Amino acid sequence: MAGQPSYPVPAMTTYLPLERPVVVIGPQFLAQYPVDLKIATKLFSLGETSFGVTDVNGAVIFRVKSKMLSIRDRRHLLDTAGNKIATFQQKIMTAHRRWKVFRGESTNDQDLLFTVKKSSMLQFKTELDVCLASNTSENVPDFKIKGSWFERSCTIYLGQSNTIIAQMHRKHNISTIMFDADNFGVTVYPNVDYAFVVALVVILDEINADRSGQD
Repeated sequence: MAGQPSYPVPAMTTYLPLERPVVVIGPQFLAQYPVDLKIATKLFSLGETSFGVTDVNGAVIFRVKSKMLSIRDRRHLLDTAGNKIATFQQKIMTAHRRWKVFRGESTNDQDLLFTVKKSSMLQFKTELDVCLASNTSENVPDFKIKGSWFERSCTIYLGQSNTIIAQMHRKHNISTIMFDADNFGVTVYPNVDYAFVVALVVILDEINADRSGQD
């Protein structure tokens, strides 16, 4: 049974924080230093697929779980006590692989946090638009994700600017450890909601999973 919320403090490195904090899922997921995470993808057990998210010291920070063979694509971001922090749901019958993320266990529109979709139908490199719930027109995204998923090299930007809030990479920038094909590193910049970034990376993986045989 899920216990009280538990938010382990990730291991610390050095960096200058953004002047204005980026808070989407919650301020409890902010740090004044860069958060370096390792994400192990798609661990199969008991009818579920899951992601394990740890810091550089191996401490578990989050888990992401989903039921296999479910009617709708739905994922849950959990803290270490098993509490559901956010729910991801793919909107079916859309050309741009659109995902909606809600607070807690909800899938109600009033609890919508943000949406993620491909910037265009035909892409040679990854480019996703991220819009907060308050951005109802979605004419200009609040965040952009750009890079190459297959090279495990993507960057998350603040809006249409060159301001970086997080980077995904094959090689951890603190150590010399090379992750295997099912693992990769993510560096979340200071004053950026690292639960939000984990959610974006999980959705990025889902969009590039190519389950339908099409990009």
